[in-house]
Amino acid sequence: MSVAARSVGDSERERPKYSIGEAAERSGLSRDTLRWYERIGLMDYIGRDHTGKRRFSDRDLEWLDLIGKLRTTGMSVADMLRYAELVRAGDSTFPERLAMFRETRAEVLAKIAELQQTVAVLDYKIAIYEGRSAVRPAARTTDHSEGIKA
Repeated sequence: MSVAARSVGDSERERPKYSIGEAAERSGLSRDTLRWYERIGLMDYIGRDHTGKRRFSDRDLEWLDLIGKLRTTGMSVADMLRYAELVRAGDSTFPERLAMFRETRAEVLAKIAELQQTVAVLDYKIAIYEGRSAVRPAARTTDHSEGIKA
């Protein structure tokens, strides 16, 4: 892609064009959440139309998608705000952003491992209730009493 074509693509990506209702529908977030994100600084300034109503760009929607993914990781709003501040501060903050994402990635992988162990326990219990006798117990689940006295 040429520099001129990229520039046109970037300007189109940043052109404010979606109402708050359209942005809410596209992002899966409520209008109140979008207003709150803007108020607390999680989003950059949102453009306004000639009547003063918010207009979101494709770039804003991409940012909301990233924020949604970070929320899914369990990242706190405070950490997401810190990340937004680092992005606004510019390229010199790449090392801090990289460290944040590496730490978050490690936490997500730990959660995935914990969830896989939980699925193994559930599979074991399901097999017992289905009457399958050749079931091997999942890790840390060797008791049929389930910790409850009958």
